[in-house]
Amino acid sequence: MPKMKAAIFVEPDRIVLDDKPIPDVGPLDALMRITTTTICGTDVHILKGEYPVAKGLTIGHEPVGIIEKLGSAVTGYREGQRVIAGAITPSGHSYACLCGCSSQDGAGTKHGFKAAGGWRFGNTIDGAQAEYVLVPDAMVNLSPVPDALTDEQVLMCPDIMSTGFAGAERGGIRIGDTVVVFALGPIGLCAIAGAKLMGATTIIGVDTVPARIEVAKRLGADMVVDFKKGDPVKQIMDLTDGRGVDVAIEALGTQGTFESALRALRPGGTLSSLGVYSTDLQIPLSAFSAGLGDNTIVTSLCPGGKERMRRLMNVVASGRVDLTSLVTHHYKLDDIEKAYDLFSHQRDGVLKVAITP
Repeated sequence: MPKMKAAIFVEPDRIVLDDKPIPDVGPLDALMRITTTTICGTDVHILKGEYPVAKGLTIGHEPVGIIEKLGSAVTGYREGQRVIAGAITPSGHSYACLCGCSSQDGAGTKHGFKAAGGWRFGNTIDGAQAEYVLVPDAMVNLSPVPDALTDEQVLMCPDIMSTGFAGAERGGIRIGDTVVVFALGPIGLCAIAGAKLMGATTIIGVDTVPARIEVAKRLGADMVVDFKKGDPVKQIMDLTDGRGVDVAIEALGTQGTFESALRALRPGGTLSSLGVYSTDLQIPLSAFSAGLGDNTIVTSLCPGGKERMRRLMNVVASGRVDLTSLVTHHYKLDDIEKAYDLFSHQRDGVLKVAITP
């Protein structure tokens, strides 16, 4: 049986490169040969054992590549075509999909409900940090890459760009809004770009890393609060003349940033949460205004499917957003263990790592 190289979860604190069989292609599937992929913060949660996946699973959910083989029932595509697939791969026919929430496809079962059902790559099926990945429901999930766009230009579309934009969209940002984004990692930076596209006219970032602050300003942040120079909530209130922000986007996944985002809201404002939390959250009484503040708390798992990918690539092609500066490091798949070590320890100013087989 033909083999391929793949980054495999062995146990907490161990993801290793090893050989696995190249997947067989079912009637509705497509086999994608990976040309570029990357490492996500969620993959680090998996590495650390903070998010459970099966031992032996191939990790990764951000595939850019070429169709190697099509299933017998797949139409509208051709082998050799450049494509991407979103991190979320809905079937298109589940109750969740037909309710307009494709990210939760397959989440409900007769035994109970588990969120994030639409996230399959590197979660419930083998993922993209490999030489090949099997894309389920190919006609729902494969989106052709325009010839004019490079791999790195579209690399953020499958997850990071989609997630950051979803935070802005779910926050209901309106023209003239004031928005704050807590934590300027890759998702937070994409949330800033999304907030600008949505019409926010004052965008505040919260971070302390100079390189991230510089990128945030290029992507649309009007000002950045350095949390090491004082209470970020007080600084935000000073900047808004005590009013607070219309929308706060939390992009880190910690109790501290969640609580600060809630405290930074104006009455009636919206907290849009993008973080992946590894411990229970608590909502302090004062931050919640005893339940009387008319605030909204929403969460987002990035939408999936080919139409979402097409729209994001349209944004890239238009020149309105350029996310190539987020790719700060390049590694071959053979060196992915070194890439994980760099990314998980956030060394050398890393934002995103491009992985090429």
